Amino acid sequence: MVMGMEELLDADSVRSAVAVLDGWEGSPDAIVRTVGLRSFPAAIAVVDRVAVVAEEMDHHPDIDIRWRTLTFRCSTHAAGGVTTRDIALANRIDRILADAS
Repeated sequence: MVMGMEELLDADSVRSAVAVLDGWEGSPDAIVRTVGLRSFPAAIAVVDRVAVVAEEMDHHPDIDIRWRTLTFRCSTHAAGGVTTRDIALANRIDRILADAS
């Protein structure tokens, strides 16, 4: 399902949104969370679960994998910054990470 053009969030809206997320920071360009997992296989399992959710949402984060440290970066590339879709994806990532710990 492809969504229409999303409205960009301003700096205050992004700040308010990341304040209630777990460990996220960001700007109107992107929101980012870095987290360490207990092992490399545990980190890859999280990435696999995020991939399923991203496909369901048709919205995909940038993911950097460094051994057992993952960095998620959410931005709506077509809109040129952070939209409500990124906040929704970040919430789903938070739930996956909570289940993994």
